Amino acid sequence: MAVPPELFVTPASRLNSFVTDCLHPSQKWKKEVLETVQTVEQFLREQSFQGEHGLDQELGVLKVVKVGSFGNGTVLRDSSEVELVMLLSGFHSFQEEARHHDDILSLLCEKLRYCQDLLSLQLQDLRLVQGVHSAVAFTIQSWETAEPITVTIVPAYRVLGPSVPNSHPSPEVYVSLIKACGSPGHFSPSFSELQRNFVKHRPAKLKSLLRLVKHWYLECVKSWCLRAELPPLYALELLTIYAWEVGTQEEACFGLDSGLATVMRLLQQYKLLCIYWTNYYTFQNPIIEDFVRKQLKKERPIILDPADPTHNVAKGYRWDIVAQRACQCLKQDCCYDNYDNPVPRWNVKGARDIQLTVEQWGSLDFIIMVNPYDSIKKVKRKIQWKLGSTFLQRLSFQEPGGERQLLSSQYSLADYGVFSNTRICLLQTISPEIQVFVKNPSGGSHAYAIYPESLVLNLKLQIEVKEGLLREEQQLEFQGQVLQDGWSLMSYGVQDSTTLTLKKEGKKKNPARSSERPLCAFLPFNPDPISST
Repeated sequence: MAVPPELFVTPASRLNSFVTDCLHPSQKWKKEVLETVQTVEQFLREQSFQGEHGLDQELGVLKVVKVGSFGNGTVLRDSSEVELVMLLSGFHSFQEEARHHDDILSLLCEKLRYCQDLLSLQLQDLRLVQGVHSAVAFTIQSWETAEPITVTIVPAYRVLGPSVPNSHPSPEVYVSLIKACGSPGHFSPSFSELQRNFVKHRPAKLKSLLRLVKHWYLECVKSWCLRAELPPLYALELLTIYAWEVGTQEEACFGLDSGLATVMRLLQQYKLLCIYWTNYYTFQNPIIEDFVRKQLKKERPIILDPADPTHNVAKGYRWDIVAQRACQCLKQDCCYDNYDNPVPRWNVKGARDIQLTVEQWGSLDFIIMVNPYDSIKKVKRKIQWKLGSTFLQRLSFQEPGGERQLLSSQYSLADYGVFSNTRICLLQTISPEIQVFVKNPSGGSHAYAIYPESLVLNLKLQIEVKEGLLREEQQLEFQGQVLQDGWSLMSYGVQDSTTLTLKKEGKKKNPARSSERPLCAFLPFNPDPISST
């Protein structure tokens, strides 16, 4: 029988000591490794690339960035892998760097082959690594380090200016990234400083939790499934940060046992994960907003890189295997207290709460906080409590360029792909009123409450109040038919949540009534439409 990993036989109450004694690297060891890597960094900063392998411009090395665990301060004891990003000058676009990426790698390999005397290091196993980020990799060893160190170098276009922690790049940077249309994550190295800072400036206790989760992943998942296409460590890091942000409200002091158990629970529910941040890119720019909203509608799990919205770092991996191992972890001593009870988990769902701005014509908009996985029925209860109203609620929303949709009580916002702050329309009706959507010439739409027996003219009167468009200038169409003022909505087959199309006609000096049917007295109507942005 296999010996269980040391983590599994460590009681939850001793996880702090476990991280300190077994996972934290010694300062002496870190210094030795970093001094060796600094030699490589210095060599790279002195290089330029020009005139060979199709390069017709001079490219200089502006900066070398340590990324990964060494860069963000979460390295595990005895880790032997260091990742470097070489930021280059001379490029003017992502596409330009992509065209010359392989040429730069080939030149870099040649330079490294002839530099060993300059490096005063034993450089071995120099090779090109193909993947999302094609790179140069090699092992080095000096008299200071007992074990060889694997160094991976990725060249990248420096699209950002001087690095400032928590700074926001210009929206134009992300617009150009989106328009570059590279494969997901292909240009992420250009944002390596932001990725590093996203983790580096977090509290020390969170970094201990990150080390604990990464140790579990390496020892209890990857070492057992060597051939499976498993998620990158970066995805686990981001998931852990999300769990901490939501579960503790970003407290600097918390229990490692609860943090570990919460992450394991989220991994079991990987099909519900839809996680993103707006630290660096926001929804203020319509191109970025539209792109991110579309990303959030894709198949889950979704964990968007906080520095690169084009990259879902969770896509395409065997999360089912990770979920199985997480289930096993939750049954071990590390997730039980001294009284044999499961340690408490934080209240964290697969997506963070969002703001719903509720619009109601004739009243001020108001905001409620909901979770995308809450049922629409629960959302309606929150609205009812907020308004103190018992009328029948009709909720609808419209995405840019889409049709207005009725939100059904039996579903959740997640079922409609809503995972970010959004606006919904509230229409309160009295039985047997129905809700009718009217799409205006600009592409937006409004919801109106009306009785099915009401005349088309009754609806036009409501539209006139809401839109300011005179009823004589309105033309309503449904299923290719122009609706006549003197006919009822029911006679045209208009039902609850039907969408009608509104067109603007030239104003008529002497509007003539339809001769097809005499205009009878108007039925009472409720001029209380609701609009959406």
